[in-house]
Amino acid sequence: MEQFLQVGVISSTHGIRGEVKVFPTTDDPGRFKKLKKVWLDTGKERQSLEIQGVKFFKQFVIVKFKGIDNINDIEQYKGKSLLVSREDAVELEEDEYYIADLIGMKVYTDERESDEEVFGILKDVIETGANEVYAVDSEKYGEVLIPAIRQCILRVDVENQKMEVHLLDGLID
Repeated sequence: MEQFLQVGVISSTHGIRGEVKVFPTTDDPGRFKKLKKVWLDTGKERQSLEIQGVKFFKQFVIVKFKGIDNINDIEQYKGKSLLVSREDAVELEEDEYYIADLIGMKVYTDERESDEEVFGILKDVIETGANEVYAVDSEKYGEVLIPAIRQCILRVDVENQKMEVHLLDGLID
């Protein structure tokens, strides 16, 4: 399991005093108000940054980090991810999962012949208006889109990286 979860991506600088525009990748951008620190993934290392201030502008979160007071100090981090440790992540409700924990999971169907028969690998989670959709890469059927609803998702075992699904009529035809 991933120990760090992405909450946003620095899209650009904001002003000349070291603030950045962050595109939130979390369900609740308001959670930035409660965060004390984030980890900046520079590509080579993870650097801890203390949050000094947070504002909101359109779909962006404007973040000011303590000790970064100049546009030149932060400009190099455009496009870089902001992460939180799993301990600082939002607590999940029952039947909720972090996307990072689902990607790469082996997917089995309830109609399989044996416990070894893998249907496919979960490659992506697509956000839609009504519900999420799991994109599963199946050797036999190619990409299969499975709605993340109770009728289709029977069991999720994050620890063992396994998901059992029921394929509704029409999903693979």
